[in-house]
Amino acid sequence: MSTPETEEERPSPVAGGCMLVGLACVILAAVFAVSPEAGVLAVWAVGAGAVVWAVRRRVSDSSATPPPEGVAPSGDVFAGETGEVDRVEKRVGGVTIVYPKREVIPQEPPN
Repeated sequence: MSTPETEEERPSPVAGGCMLVGLACVILAAVFAVSPEAGVLAVWAVGAGAVVWAVRRRVSDSSATPPPEGVAPSGDVFAGETGEVDRVEKRVGGVTIVYPKREVIPQEPPN
């Protein structure tokens, strides 16, 4: 157990977010006080900017499940993908499937 003297005090990231929201509200109130039309336009502009920012933002792969380690596929052969294209299929609805050429690598016999 730690005592209050040994604990390092760290600022909360939520507190910073609350401060930014409060500051934005004060600025928006000042814009509305000057001109209600400008305030409405400011709300629309900030909303449009937020939508554009959210759409352009890339999704992180950090939540993706990592591939299993040391697990070999079952079967008699292993296959590796080459950089060459074997065939291309075009289906209804504009779906295109590209099949890479496979290089068959024989499995080593167990020792």
